[in-house]
Amino acid sequence: MTIRVYNTLSRSKEDFVPREPGVVAMYVCGPTVYNHIHIGNARTFLTFDVIRRYLTFRGFDVRFVQNITDVDDKIIARAAEEGRPPAELAAEYTLAFRAAMDALGVERPTVQPKATETIPGMIEMTERLIKTGHAYVVDGDVYFSVRSFPGYGKLSGRNIDDLESGARVDVDERKQDPLDFALWKAAKPGEPHWPSPWGEGRPGWHLECSVMSEQELGLPFDIHGGGSDLVFPHHENEIAQSEAATGTQFARYWLHGGMLQINSEKMSKSLGNFTLLKDVLAAYPAPVLRLLMLQTHYRSPLDFSSDRLDDATRSYERLVTPLRNLEWAKRNRAVPTEQPAHADEIAAIEAAPEAARTAFAAAMDDDFNTAGALAALFDLVRALNGFLESHGIGDNARYAGRLDAAADTMRQLLGVLGVRIDTSSYTAEYPPLVLEIARDLAGYDGVDTRAAVEALLAARTVARNERNWAAADAVRDGLASLGLTVEDTAAGSRVVHRPAG
Repeated sequence: MTIRVYNTLSRSKEDFVPREPGVVAMYVCGPTVYNHIHIGNARTFLTFDVIRRYLTFRGFDVRFVQNITDVDDKIIARAAEEGRPPAELAAEYTLAFRAAMDALGVERPTVQPKATETIPGMIEMTERLIKTGHAYVVDGDVYFSVRSFPGYGKLSGRNIDDLESGARVDVDERKQDPLDFALWKAAKPGEPHWPSPWGEGRPGWHLECSVMSEQELGLPFDIHGGGSDLVFPHHENEIAQSEAATGTQFARYWLHGGMLQINSEKMSKSLGNFTLLKDVLAAYPAPVLRLLMLQTHYRSPLDFSSDRLDDATRSYERLVTPLRNLEWAKRNRAVPTEQPAHADEIAAIEAAPEAARTAFAAAMDDDFNTAGALAALFDLVRALNGFLESHGIGDNARYAGRLDAAADTMRQLLGVLGVRIDTSSYTAEYPPLVLEIARDLAGYDGVDTRAAVEALLAARTVARNERNWAAADAVRDGLASLGLTVEDTAAGSRVVHRPAG
């Protein structure tokens, strides 16, 4: 089945056909490293991590390039506020960004060039643009002439005559047109600077992505990604300067992620309504945050709240539960309460993994519809849970192979989404206070917490058989006071230790 993607450039879904069979050249705009990233930024990076993972899953060799903007007005301003060199500030937040991406489970790029490492290439492209009449020099600054490029506005769909200056375009009376943007900025006292044919200075923000992508991927490369807030002016300017300099198409498919919102308002540092990724990950595990973001199509706005994180926590538990159940059932396989499965039930659990794979691929092939992909996984969860609840894995593990195939499919497809599964809850150490509860309610006087839990479960079973509901509830409530949950299944009762967070 062909992968179809929504191309911002054509404003339509198109079949994805890379320039080289089996190989994908992909560029995604990276961070400006002047602060810790917020979760709005993180959504964009997670989106393209999943797209990259899926393309790899489909058999493509993906060369993934992402830049680091380590010289910029914001970096300079923040460093001045803190009284330290811009390079020191940028280095600190570059490391912080990489650590945050690792914590979120985002794979490292194939190549991650820095703006300060690409200065010669940016000077060379600027010289090309001046030579071809697309740029001009004013007092050591160099500006791109927007009206010299007839295609300006084709990505954003804006008419050049209707555009107003602003949106990261500096108003400067020296410019020939208010929409012209800086390729090179003359040095100011105390700012980082490099030698150039126009004097000491530093590059404009837009230029680095054009140079890095051309150097690392060649033109035209396959996919250019970023947040929808970058369509104009950043990506529009990239197209203009690159195609004006080379006479060649810049990128073939433009993919843009929707914004993350708080109370229906875009999250951003400038609005002051942002939440740092590191703070969210201190309260919720990465798989939960990934699930929250993946439950909404990447091009749609995403509302963020603690309530939605709590919902995602419950979704994560739904995904993990059948895998934990299977592990527990394998350790408790010979249980008299298990009932043999009928032929149609066996056939259904055998067919469930392939059905999930098919539905998962169909959703992801349709412009990386992660919400649909998760729906396919939850169908598999229901099939696996239902079979385990009714039949366990049976004496001599007669169903184990079929159930393992379903579980392996879940793990593989969740891995494509970058959702790491933790099945350790049933093997966690129990808190020492369980010994006291076991002594009071089950007459256990040992020092082994696992044996104490088994004694409590045995006492609860006796109480239930004798219809002594008060005694049975006392065991349940005592364990619950320690964060331990009693679950009753067809294969017997068990205790689940769910770690905080």
